[in-house]
Amino acid sequence: MLTITSNAAEAIRAIVQSTDVPDEGGIRISIARQNGSQASLELALSPAPIEGDDVLELNGAHVFLDEMASVALDDKALDADVQGGEISFGIVEQDEEGPEPPL
Repeated sequence: MLTITSNAAEAIRAIVQSTDVPDEGGIRISIARQNGSQASLELALSPAPIEGDDVLELNGAHVFLDEMASVALDDKALDADVQGGEISFGIVEQDEEGPEPPL
Protein backbone atom coordinates (compact mmCIF):
# COMPACT_ATOMS: atom_id res chain seq x y z
CA MET A 1 0.00 0.00 0.00
CA LEU A 2 1.19 3.54 -0.74
CA THR A 3 2.65 5.25 2.30
CA ILE A 4 2.74 8.95 3.11
CA THR A 5 5.93 10.67 4.28
CA SER A 6 5.76 13.21 7.08
CA ASN A 7 6.69 15.94 4.55
CA ALA A 8 3.73 14.96 2.37
CA ALA A 9 1.38 14.84 5.37
CA GLU A 10 2.43 18.33 6.44
CA ALA A 11 1.99 19.66 2.89
CA ILE A 12 -1.46 18.06 2.51
CA ARG A 13 -2.65 19.51 5.81
CA ALA A 14 -1.38 22.97 4.79
CA ILE A 15 -3.18 22.77 1.43
CA VAL A 16 -6.46 21.57 2.96
CA GLN A 17 -6.35 24.25 5.67
CA SER A 18 -5.84 26.99 3.05
CA THR A 19 -8.97 25.99 1.08
CA ASP A 20 -12.68 25.40 1.62
CA VAL A 21 -12.11 21.63 1.72
CA PRO A 22 -13.29 20.24 5.09
CA ASP A 23 -10.70 18.89 7.53
CA GLU A 24 -11.74 15.31 6.70
CA GLY A 25 -10.93 16.04 3.04
CA GLY A 26 -7.57 15.59 1.42
CA ILE A 27 -5.99 14.84 -1.91
CA ARG A 28 -7.23 12.20 -4.32
CA ILE A 29 -4.86 10.35 -6.62
CA SER A 30 -6.38 8.67 -9.64
CA ILE A 31 -5.27 7.18 -12.93
CA ALA A 32 -6.24 9.16 -16.02
CA ARG A 33 -6.11 7.45 -19.40
CA GLN A 34 -4.58 9.46 -22.19
CA ASN A 35 -4.11 8.61 -25.85
CA GLY A 36 -5.70 5.19 -25.61
CA SER A 37 -3.22 3.07 -23.66
CA GLN A 38 -1.06 5.68 -21.92
CA ALA A 39 -1.99 6.65 -18.39
CA SER A 40 -0.92 9.35 -15.98
CA LEU A 41 -1.54 10.15 -12.34
CA GLU A 42 -3.94 12.94 -11.46
CA LEU A 43 -3.87 14.66 -8.09
CA ALA A 44 -6.78 16.82 -6.93
CA LEU A 45 -8.27 18.19 -3.74
CA SER A 46 -11.29 16.21 -2.61
CA PRO A 47 -13.75 16.85 0.25
CA ALA A 48 -14.17 13.08 0.75
CA PRO A 49 -13.23 9.77 -0.82
CA ILE A 50 -15.25 8.43 -3.73
CA GLU A 51 -16.90 5.06 -3.23
CA GLY A 52 -14.28 2.36 -3.75
CA ASP A 53 -11.30 4.60 -2.89
CA ASP A 54 -8.64 3.38 -0.49
CA VAL A 55 -8.19 5.91 2.31
CA LEU A 56 -4.79 6.63 3.83
CA GLU A 57 -4.21 8.90 6.82
CA LEU A 58 -1.10 10.22 8.53
CA ASN A 59 -1.17 12.86 11.26
CA GLY A 60 -4.52 14.22 10.08
CA ALA A 61 -3.61 14.27 6.38
CA HIS A 62 -5.87 12.21 4.08
CA VAL A 63 -5.03 10.63 0.73
CA PHE A 64 -7.72 8.94 -1.33
CA LEU A 65 -6.63 6.46 -4.01
CA ASP A 66 -8.79 5.12 -6.79
CA GLU A 67 -8.52 1.37 -7.36
CA MET A 68 -6.07 1.61 -10.27
CA ALA A 69 -3.81 4.11 -8.47
CA SER A 70 -3.81 1.92 -5.38
CA VAL A 71 -2.52 -1.03 -7.42
CA ALA A 72 0.01 1.04 -9.39
CA LEU A 73 1.44 2.71 -6.27
CA ASP A 74 1.34 -0.34 -4.00
CA ASP A 75 5.07 -0.32 -3.14
CA LYS A 76 5.61 3.46 -3.34
CA ALA A 77 5.54 6.46 -1.01
CA LEU A 78 4.05 9.92 -1.53
CA ASP A 79 6.60 12.60 -0.65
CA ALA A 80 6.56 16.38 -0.89
CA ASP A 81 9.15 19.10 -1.35
CA VAL A 82 8.31 22.59 -0.13
CA GLN A 83 10.29 25.46 -1.64
CA GLY A 84 9.07 28.83 -0.45
CA GLY A 85 5.33 28.84 -1.07
CA GLU A 86 5.39 26.05 -3.67
CA ILE A 87 4.74 22.38 -2.97
CA SER A 88 5.82 19.60 -5.31
CA PHE A 89 4.58 16.08 -4.72
CA GLY A 90 6.54 13.08 -5.92
CA ILE A 91 6.31 9.32 -5.88
CA VAL A 92 9.34 7.53 -4.43
CA GLU A 93 10.28 4.01 -3.48
CA GLN A 94 9.18 3.34 0.10
CA ASP A 95 12.76 3.25 1.36
CA GLU A 96 14.03 6.37 -0.49
CA GLU A 97 14.29 9.95 0.73
CA GLY A 98 13.17 12.81 -1.50
CA PRO A 99 10.77 13.06 -4.43
CA GLU A 100 11.10 12.04 -8.03
CA PRO A 101 9.92 14.58 -10.62
CA PRO A 102 6.69 16.29 -9.51
CA LEU A 103 3.22 14.99 -10.34
